[in-house]
Amino acid sequence: MKTNIAGAFCRRTLLKAGASLGGGIIASGMPLSQAIWAAEGKVLRARANADLSKLDPAFVVTDAEVDVMHCIYSKLTRYKSGSEWGWELEAAEKIEQLDSTHIRFRLKKGIKFSGGYGEMTARDVKFSFERVIKLNSPMKPHWDLLDRVELEDDYSGVIVFKTPDAAVWLVPLPHAAGQIVSEHAVTTAVKDGGDFGMKPPAFSGPYILADWKPNQYVILTRNPDWSGPKPGFDEIRILPIPDVKAAERGYQAGDVDFTSISIDSLATFMSNPPADSEVEKKPSTGYVWIGINMDHPKLQDISVRKAIQWAINVPQILSAAYAGQAVLATGTVPPGVVGHREKALIPPEGDLAKAKEFLEKAGVKDLTLTIDCLNDSTSSTIAQTAQAQLSQIGISLEIKSQDTGSFWTLGMESEGDRWKDVQLFVMNFTGLPDPSEYVTWFTQAQVGVWNWQRFRSERYDELNVRGLSINDPNERATVYQEMQDLMEESGAFRFLTHGASPIVYRTTKVQAAMRPDGNPLYLEFQPVSG
Repeated sequence: MKTNIAGAFCRRTLLKAGASLGGGIIASGMPLSQAIWAAEGKVLRARANADLSKLDPAFVVTDAEVDVMHCIYSKLTRYKSGSEWGWELEAAEKIEQLDSTHIRFRLKKGIKFSGGYGEMTARDVKFSFERVIKLNSPMKPHWDLLDRVELEDDYSGVIVFKTPDAAVWLVPLPHAAGQIVSEHAVTTAVKDGGDFGMKPPAFSGPYILADWKPNQYVILTRNPDWSGPKPGFDEIRILPIPDVKAAERGYQAGDVDFTSISIDSLATFMSNPPADSEVEKKPSTGYVWIGINMDHPKLQDISVRKAIQWAINVPQILSAAYAGQAVLATGTVPPGVVGHREKALIPPEGDLAKAKEFLEKAGVKDLTLTIDCLNDSTSSTIAQTAQAQLSQIGISLEIKSQDTGSFWTLGMESEGDRWKDVQLFVMNFTGLPDPSEYVTWFTQAQVGVWNWQRFRSERYDELNVRGLSINDPNERATVYQEMQDLMEESGAFRFLTHGASPIVYRTTKVQAAMRPDGNPLYLEFQPVSG
């Protein structure tokens, strides 16, 4: 997903970019000791880069939401912590690949849903997975090749695919689309088993959602119905702080014990780390680009879009927004993942003379456009630098900075008509360790959902399906490289960076556990005694 469907995805915000955490959150008018910090027991305090807007796995928007879902629901499998991508059993007692299109699972007995909704069964697995397809949810691309789940008995079933799905073990099963919800609870709470938003009708993980104050905090406490392995903390308290600089100040003030930090602050944190802190630089699975809405009347001419692509100087943007520390992107697929391109079709520096030629070919003069972006410091700097660059070819760019609640619904047709006014935008998704995750959001089916460029290509859609059915990495790479070529050739994308994932945590408080990309695995965090 994106999200950052998915790291940066979110709909609400805690702090605007200008909100100061200078002396910690207390200094900005949020008395933590009164609000949430006065508690007994072992408490994990962490920062998320987005507030919650959904706890329905079929309608997840952000990685921050998935991090919470991992605590309150159960999946057949889950990600392993460490430096290598892998998975291990969670709700499944056993799971095995029978052939290229069939996976058999057997659930552990005794996993209870809260609220008196009984024991988890294979029927709940079937309901949860097939529901994503039935509801045509934003997470549908993760189960696009799913045909059905066949039931064998109360605890066993077979996941059946229409064609082989090479991504299944590291994308849908251990992530959002693999979360198992109670069929009885969901269909009781919502007609036709639809979106339950922020009101989970039942929990099945080690924690429950005890409290959520929008834009302020999330509190998870132990699930009294949980009979599995006991996690290390009695409570998990998560502060949504979208702006990374504000998060750094919050960490320095002692308000949180785990957070990501900005790339441009990494050198300072490494050379002079806060007391009792560990700083780690993780490889990023994110990708940042400037998108162009092909359907907007001002941008329907490909020569105009090409002019914009060639006018944007990527190294200048990375120097301004990331202090030159970010990894330059050649496409959506990052280095180290099958399908990464060695270079983009358009040189990263662009070419102003060529950009002017495209604009002249289009016969356009005095063009005024808008660029939407999040109101965090990095996104704003990207937009401001692009504004200066486009002015050199006679394009006037108006910056429209928005909070997360407004920004992340801009291109969604289900949220109103604002998508019709989208022109340029600064976008940031987070991927997973399979190349399909970096391309599936730009199919024709995703137009009006996550494909805000409104890019359409029959060839692209064919390759999207084909890539999942191939096991040979070299053959797969060719497919995903061609898909990125098609994206760039459309004139609707200017790829910028994959960033990086620097993390800091307090070693006197926590033993942190993370995916290889730095995303927290809260269930494996352990308190430090003393």
